[in-house]
Amino acid sequence: MLIELHIKNLALIKKADIYFKEGLSVLSGETGAGKSILIDSINLALGAKTSKDIIRTGENEGIVELIFTLDEKRKEKLKTLDISFEDDLLIITRKISSTRSVCRINDETVTLAKLREITDTLIDIHGQHEHQSLLSAGNNLILLDSFCPEKLMEIKKNLSKNYSELKKINQRIQEGINERLRKREIDILDFEISEIKKADIKPNEEEELEQVFKKGKSISKINDVLSDLLEELENEDIGSNIKSVSEIAALDDSLDIVLSNLNTIEDFIAETMHYTSRYLDNLEYNEEEYDRVIERLDTIRHIKTKYSSDYNKIKELLKEKEKRLEFLKDFEDKVLVLKENAIKLEDSIIKDCTKISEIRKDVAITLAKRIKEELEDLNFLGVEFEIKFTKREKISRDGFDVVEFLISTNPGQPLKPLQTVASGGELSRIMLALKTVFANNDEIQTLIFDEIDTGISGKTAVKVGEKLSHISRSHQVLCISHLPQIAVMADQNLFISKSTDGKSTQTNIDLLDKDGKIKEIARLIGGNNLTEVVLKTAREMVQEADSRK
Repeated sequence: MLIELHIKNLALIKKADIYFKEGLSVLSGETGAGKSILIDSINLALGAKTSKDIIRTGENEGIVELIFTLDEKRKEKLKTLDISFEDDLLIITRKISSTRSVCRINDETVTLAKLREITDTLIDIHGQHEHQSLLSAGNNLILLDSFCPEKLMEIKKNLSKNYSELKKINQRIQEGINERLRKREIDILDFEISEIKKADIKPNEEEELEQVFKKGKSISKINDVLSDLLEELENEDIGSNIKSVSEIAALDDSLDIVLSNLNTIEDFIAETMHYTSRYLDNLEYNEEEYDRVIERLDTIRHIKTKYSSDYNKIKELLKEKEKRLEFLKDFEDKVLVLKENAIKLEDSIIKDCTKISEIRKDVAITLAKRIKEELEDLNFLGVEFEIKFTKREKISRDGFDVVEFLISTNPGQPLKPLQTVASGGELSRIMLALKTVFANNDEIQTLIFDEIDTGISGKTAVKVGEKLSHISRSHQVLCISHLPQIAVMADQNLFISKSTDGKSTQTNIDLLDKDGKIKEIARLIGGNNLTEVVLKTAREMVQEADSRK
């Protein structure tokens, strides 16, 4: 439900903050005060095209913001569209400047396409061809089905199940028809099944081998370093150096210290080699085992990278591949069974489609009659309304019916699709008739009727007011009207006026209390001359309207 509308620097509105209630809200006011800018502002927030001319003169940018409360169904829809929200609120903001416009939903920038996708289920604006869910030919079938008995949904559920199964069977048959591709897939499956089975991965095996590998890696490094050291020390020829120095030391006593140090070095090297050799002899290092661990880890990682990192999924995948391989190898035999099943499913689907079509056609007669009665109530004299059925070339989950709502608003005129109706006021009243019939079946919470009172007066206006009030029991309804018969039925009245300080003009929106509502009804009846007689009539109209709600 729409709970707040905030406008800044759009057209004649400098700043407006409007708080809506449940039920019927009627906006009325003086001619030229800017009533249409409210609908235009909402349209802007919903993603309508715009230009910089809508920005208030002298300002650099205009802003419009809508705040909706969300029910569980709409919250689930938003989750599928990756929209985050808090406190069950959806805040839509659109900022327009001379160079660009920016759309945000709950402070996240979104494209116009995504904005429209999100808002299509939140609000319907009638009187303009944008945002008209009922005008969509695709929705005609949905609306008709919503009017049908529960039995239809049971048959549709069975139809959908059989349709999905038939689609799978036909896909399997098609996949096996190309012999070259079938043989190629058999070769691939043979290889992959053999590869997975040969790997024979055990649960937690990779983790356990990782530990062995880390330990072995450390031991391997120690072994390599000490082995290299031992080899280097063994290659050192310190003995020949000692012999040479010993010979010259006999010629000069001062070289005895050099000879002594060399003897000490020889002892240290011998001791180091002895200790290193013993350490390596005691080191638990099996190079072959270490290499085997590395090779096994490579195999496991290859399988997991290629198929799945999850052990259980690899097992499931193996079963699927074995099942697919069996099917492809025994294709000739199995395809006969599949084709037999397909024929049975096709027969069942056609029977369900026929039953569904019969139910729809029976209900369509009653539905068309009800819609026609509602239209006649709204002063469409000589109106004709029919629900046309044509057959699809291809059956779908919804059956083989294509449904279209047709209307003729004047005697002698041919029936035409609903979406071709051009007049804004006429269109609003047609939508009102449809909304009255489908009040409990329409999931869109907020309905806006623009130009609803164009070309009507008297009893027709009273009927329009009553129907708007009726719909507002299950939906939030907003409408612009200059007729007292409609304004009097409102649960919330908003008055739109225009003021000027000599330099600039501004549109103002005020929420009316009960006394203000009576005065506004009186103004709509008799103009600005509010005599006691007119005020009395207005009071009586308000009292009488309250009794009819």
